[in-house]
Amino acid sequence: MKIKLQYTHFIPKELRSGVLYVSKEFETAAHLCACGCGAKVRTPLGRTEWKFEETSDGPCLYPSIGNWQQKCKSHYWIQHGEILWAKEWSQDMIERGRHGEETRRKRYYEKLYSQQGGILRKLLGWIKGLWKS
Repeated sequence: MKIKLQYTHFIPKELRSGVLYVSKEFETAAHLCACGCGAKVRTPLGRTEWKFEETSDGPCLYPSIGNWQQKCKSHYWIQHGEILWAKEWSQDMIERGRHGEETRRKRYYEKLYSQQGGILRKLLGWIKGLWKS
């Protein structure tokens, strides 16, 4: 199955098979499950979520898409407009994957907040230094 890219402001209510809808403004993508079950798959885009790339061969979305809450439990990647099927995951693998994602997000935000705190502490120190003069 070839996946075409369609940019949109809002994700439409009715999705067409074989189309990856991407809203840059809302940093989200959506498509119908590649297995054909008709489930709507929504993937938030961003530093801690899925990454989207437009190539001349078609869209790429990574990491893989695991429809663990759907009956089909499909697992695949969208690479250069093609569906690349992955092996089925056990419930244990799904739980470890979710834990890994949550750990990755937590580390990202902890690092971000500590960097922001460092900048704020430096600024506050500089301001205090002005009063000492």
